[in-house]
Amino acid sequence: MNIFNKVTLQSLKKSRTRTIVTVIGVVLSAAMITAVATFAVSLQSYMINGAAAKYGDWHIEIPDTDSSFVLEQAEDSRVGNAVVLQNIGYAPLEGGQNPDKPYLFITGWNEEALDALPIKLLSGRLPENNSEVVIPAHIAANGGVKISVGDILTLSVGSRMSGDQKLSQHDSYRSGEETLVPMTEKTYTVVGICQRPAIEEYAAPGYTLITTEDTAAVDSLTVFITLKNPYQVHSYADSISDNNSYVLNDYVLRFMGLSGEKMLTVLLYSIGGILIALVMLGSVFLIYNSFNISLNERTHQFGILMSVGATEKQLRNSVLFEGLCIGTIGIPIGILVGIPSIKLVLTLVAKNFANVMYDNVPLTLVVSVPALVAAAIISMITILISAYIPARKAASTPVMECIRQTNEVKVEAKAMRTSKLSERLYGLEETLALKNFKRNRRRYRSIILSLTLSVVLFVSSSSFGTYLNKIAENSSVVVEEYDISFDTRDMEESELFQLYDELKTAVGVTESSYQALSTYSCVLNTSDLSSHFLDEYGELIGYDGASKTVEVQLNIQFVEDSVYQNLLEGLGLSPEEYTGQDKKMIMAGILPGRWYTQEQPMEFTLRSKTGDQTKTIRATFVKDYPDLLPSEPGDWPGYSLMVIAPYEVKPQFDALGATVKPTKLGMTFESENPGQSTAAMQTMIDGASITADYHLYNLYEILEQSRNITFIVNLFSVVFITMISLIAVANVFNTISTNIKLRRREFAMLRSVGMSDRDFNKMMRFECTLYGARTMLWGLPLSGILSCLIYKGMVVGGAENIDFVFPWGSMAISVFGVLFIVFITMLYAISKIKKENIIDALRDDMT
Repeated sequence: MNIFNKVTLQSLKKSRTRTIVTVIGVVLSAAMITAVATFAVSLQSYMINGAAAKYGDWHIEIPDTDSSFVLEQAEDSRVGNAVVLQNIGYAPLEGGQNPDKPYLFITGWNEEALDALPIKLLSGRLPENNSEVVIPAHIAANGGVKISVGDILTLSVGSRMSGDQKLSQHDSYRSGEETLVPMTEKTYTVVGICQRPAIEEYAAPGYTLITTEDTAAVDSLTVFITLKNPYQVHSYADSISDNNSYVLNDYVLRFMGLSGEKMLTVLLYSIGGILIALVMLGSVFLIYNSFNISLNERTHQFGILMSVGATEKQLRNSVLFEGLCIGTIGIPIGILVGIPSIKLVLTLVAKNFANVMYDNVPLTLVVSVPALVAAAIISMITILISAYIPARKAASTPVMECIRQTNEVKVEAKAMRTSKLSERLYGLEETLALKNFKRNRRRYRSIILSLTLSVVLFVSSSSFGTYLNKIAENSSVVVEEYDISFDTRDMEESELFQLYDELKTAVGVTESSYQALSTYSCVLNTSDLSSHFLDEYGELIGYDGASKTVEVQLNIQFVEDSVYQNLLEGLGLSPEEYTGQDKKMIMAGILPGRWYTQEQPMEFTLRSKTGDQTKTIRATFVKDYPDLLPSEPGDWPGYSLMVIAPYEVKPQFDALGATVKPTKLGMTFESENPGQSTAAMQTMIDGASITADYHLYNLYEILEQSRNITFIVNLFSVVFITMISLIAVANVFNTISTNIKLRRREFAMLRSVGMSDRDFNKMMRFECTLYGARTMLWGLPLSGILSCLIYKGMVVGGAENIDFVFPWGSMAISVFGVLFIVFITMLYAISKIKKENIIDALRDDMT
């Protein structure tokens, strides 16, 4: 070890407080960078494993090949595993209602395929021989054909041909261009019903039927390849593309950044990069200040070393060696702190991620050596950047300036002047503080810059968390008081009520109800409308101020009779006046964010499509309505005029035939265990082979997902803001305490000429106030601007329906925090100064 490195180590030992605070800053920085990198890797692994569990753990599919290809792949060193399915053939779906999916596609599965490819059985069991088959439930829902467990299917099985080309499941139906060439007849017994297999694309022309391997089938196979190194998937695909077509598993590969859809990977690493950049910004400033202060302490020492022949390179290397020493201590500790810290965070959010995304795959810590090496390198780069700037400055300072220390304090008589008013207003102690501020602007500028950076980082991080929370809140649905809903637009009422009687017996169901929602178009004379109505609804319904008529959309919610009676009682309305044929009805006027009310009842006339029948509704406006079914895209025109009526009067309106779109029929349920009830209902629906298009929602689960997203965002925001705040606090403490220490001779001189502790404390309090005022002068406007830029960036990035929120709360916290930290740090540093002997401090010539 050369002499310069020994001197550097002695300097670090001498200034223990500064060294410890700097190491703490490096530890925090390295811990945060490690945590961000490890979380990114863990989340990526979770997404990959979740997608593999849902869509299949394979990388490339070869949809139509033979057994010789399978044997070749067994010898390929790149292939980790190969799962094989038999393509037994296609058969026409008799009575199918989907013109783009007219076939059944029979596939033969072995035990390995059943284990490797995800299949969710809804009822029945898996096939045990090649005369049994499992059918997907969407044959009924999408194809309109009811097939039940126990049915026997006799199928004419063959191949789809377009000229001489044999078509596969990945070739969509070509109406008029393709033909089905039958080859054999097969009979199957349906033993189970499953969800649509993940390997079946939505555009596939055939519904996938699952049976066991058939030795008599043609040598046509689908092979699912898993590579040992997924990053070779494209080179592997190119090597087989001459003789085979292939399909990539983009659901899995996109999270590895290996598919054409790289947005999610780019988003994940972009957010990680932004967080690391923010950490580096705070850390660079903290460590830079630390080295800058260290050089201020060692300026005289450097001058002496240069006077005896030390070169610029040796002095620069001395400062960089100091950075390496601090990094060698701080970075390993930071990595060791960062890993268990992010593990704790992952443990806290694992259940929430399961509720939001994949519930069959755990979110676990994945420690990646490359990620840790990258974190260590980034941390060391942060330290070296911070050390290089002051090192270059130290090496270029002239020798005499270093020895005499005239480079830090530069006094101009004109700049030192203070007005008579200031002296009269502040007094001697405050005037001394003000003059000292003017005397050494560079040193004070570093303190104010540290404080300003702390304010900006805290406020901007808080704003970032606030907007993330708003995005999470906006992504949630408006959930009514029920837990589960079912709705459809193409089911007969008789079929709905039959299904309702069955679904309400599902396990856990405590309350149930049914309803219907019909939409009508009404033409109103503007002369009959109140000015209040036109003021509130005019722009929304397209009234231009001159038209004699306007067209409005009117919804009528037909609810179960008992629900209607309870609503009337709750509103204090007479059942005799609002129940029965041609009686008054109640109406809810809903505007964005508020209710519409008027004292007088309002009349609407509905006309049949032929115009020969009419129905007049006289409705009273109220501020309540029964729980609604979940809305669909396009259901909300910006306003709602909704009449609530008992189900008993629905036939009158049905006879009118005036609806503008099919009536939505639905059911709602409350349950003690919504998840269990929903699963039982889905099994009942599949068993009933419903052919209508329907939606079954577990709204309790959707609400829980929204709450979990909000919790995850809140937790990460709090952790990030806390860590950034700790770096900022360490920065401020390091800067202020060391600057106070550098003024020990100045303070000793003031005390030696009779300044009392009271006057001394008064002067220091004024300095604290001066720091706070200057910090707020710069920090608050910059924070406001940066918060606005964060908002604009999120809006540009696709965030919708979020309003700008000025960060008053975080600004108030930052003002209090700055003043508190400054005063506490001052008290600490001054208590150290006061314990020193005045004579020894005056003799110190190293300041």
